[in-house]
Amino acid sequence: MSTVSPNVPLCLLAVHAHPDDEASKGAATVASLHAEGVHCVLVCCTGGEAGDVLNPAMDRPEVHADITAVREAELARAAEIIGYDEVVMLGYRDSGMKDSEANNHPGAFANADQDEAVGRLVAIIRRVRPQVIVTYPDVRGEYDHPDHVQVHDVSVPAFHAAGDPQCYPEAGPAWQPSKLYFTLWSRARILGRHAKFLELGLESPYDDWWFERPSRDHLITTRVPIADHWQVGVDALRAHATQIDPASPFWFGLSDEVARTIHPFDEYRLEVSQVGYPADGEVEEDLFVGIRSTGESVA
Repeated sequence: MSTVSPNVPLCLLAVHAHPDDEASKGAATVASLHAEGVHCVLVCCTGGEAGDVLNPAMDRPEVHADITAVREAELARAAEIIGYDEVVMLGYRDSGMKDSEANNHPGAFANADQDEAVGRLVAIIRRVRPQVIVTYPDVRGEYDHPDHVQVHDVSVPAFHAAGDPQCYPEAGPAWQPSKLYFTLWSRARILGRHAKFLELGLESPYDDWWFERPSRDHLITTRVPIADHWQVGVDALRAHATQIDPASPFWFGLSDEVARTIHPFDEYRLEVSQVGYPADGEVEEDLFVGIRSTGESVA
């Protein structure tokens, strides 16, 4: 088991595919850590150029004409709401949904040279020096968005390469993060929301597809309580005015007052750890378990 140097400020690095993913996956966790003084950095791999404008109020010619700048501004606002201390764009173009025309764009993230993309992320990891990295699981066959697949395929090797001085020597001095987590949307969360819609006599936005997918709940190693920061995720979603329709039943079909009481947790799978794993049957409540105990400073 590797040891973690004491007196190194705590840092979290989250890797997301598009503007708005940072709001829908782990936003309250980041808000909680930021409030404790943990330095939180967001890497957004694409500019979200290929995303549809889903909010009718934003479906205007001037928005479409400048969609890259609009989505960048939305991301900046959402990151501020969440509490990210730094936002880094990895520099690729949105690849669009699977089998869409955007897949063929030469600048699309899905078409990136793998070695180059990993190297870009390694350079960020070595500069930022996070102990914890949060990224996506392999979602092939479940959610085949090319950019989400690529996030996984780039960030996992970058986690390992960052600590190897023989890899990407031009990217700066080696730094080995201590823990790699995958974000998960648990079946328990979906079931809880679905049941509340039915209880209130409302049509649930969760159709059969959600329950035909294989459950990953048995893979959960970490369940972070987020009740105190739940509102942050909702407010950050609303900051993405082009992508998030305020009338969407999926996001806002339940009132904030009701929704915040349903499964108030962010859930993760600890994929790689240099500082140990939870014991069988144990579930972590903190991404920095095994790191804080070394005496590291927060600021």
